[in-house]
Amino acid sequence: MQGRTHEELKDITLLGNQKTRYQTDYAPEVLETFPNKHPDNDYFVKFNCPEFTSLCPMTGQPDFATIYISYVPGARMVESKSLKLYLFSFRNHGDFHEDCVNIIMKDLIRLMDPKYIEVWGKFTPRGGISIDPYCNYGKPGTCWEQVALDRLTHHDMYPEKIDNR
Repeated sequence: MQGRTHEELKDITLLGNQKTRYQTDYAPEVLETFPNKHPDNDYFVKFNCPEFTSLCPMTGQPDFATIYISYVPGARMVESKSLKLYLFSFRNHGDFHEDCVNIIMKDLIRLMDPKYIEVWGKFTPRGGISIDPYCNYGKPGTCWEQVALDRLTHHDMYPEKIDNR
């Protein structure tokens, strides 16, 4: 199989760029995509971001989480460095945990129109409680719409043992 052409990668500006600017407030404009070379195959792509931070909108205190993003790509895929910079841009963004995961999911849907996507935030405890919001989306009119409903209604039916967060 051939590698990617310059034409396919023309929109990728951050990967390999030594002068990357790290945004410190919410910046969806940094997200970039590239063509999926296998749009006829259904497959999952998963990202784990164990160093996600945002701010509590009430107290301004930092919230820490691992963000899990899994998606089944359509015609376009998110470029990983741009995703890293995008997630980093939440560092000074004040929103509740539930809002953060929904914003991330909606931005990625707008960006790449995936067949399916889910975003799960596993936030470390503050005040003795952790919050783990989960959201997903399946493209309407496709089998992925039903997958989204099934995964949502059966999500986290076997809670994990929490002993080291």
